[in-house]
Amino acid sequence: MRRIAIDTNIYAAFKRNDGDVVEALRNCDHIGVDITVVAELLSGFKMGRRSEENRIDLERFLDSPRVEILNHDMDTAEYYSAIVNRLKAKGGPIPSNDMWIAANAMRHGLSLYSMDSHFREIDGLVLLK
Repeated sequence: MRRIAIDTNIYAAFKRNDGDVVEALRNCDHIGVDITVVAELLSGFKMGRRSEENRIDLERFLDSPRVEILNHDMDTAEYYSAIVNRLKAKGGPIPSNDMWIAANAMRHGLSLYSMDSHFREIDGLVLLK
């Protein structure tokens, strides 16, 4: 059973019909989408010319029985605070939104699928290869 969380860039690649991403998502039993990813996507849609179409496509994606929106809770906040402190000890954080996305993936025991290499800096985060 393959259970993952996706980053914003993975959803964007999926919508561009990137073959590797489409295949990876096709082979997943569960796809978690952090609420921060949803917020980033909605924000981007509002800046584009296809805002309503993009929103409808996203809602269709999120309605899939394999997809779950991952909201933040106290456990997610605990993971986030641990990530922030570990990264500060290493010399610096990564973008705040990405720390929330990583925290929620860890909180739910999911591998994170992203094209951003800075996620490798987070100890204990399992990345989809």
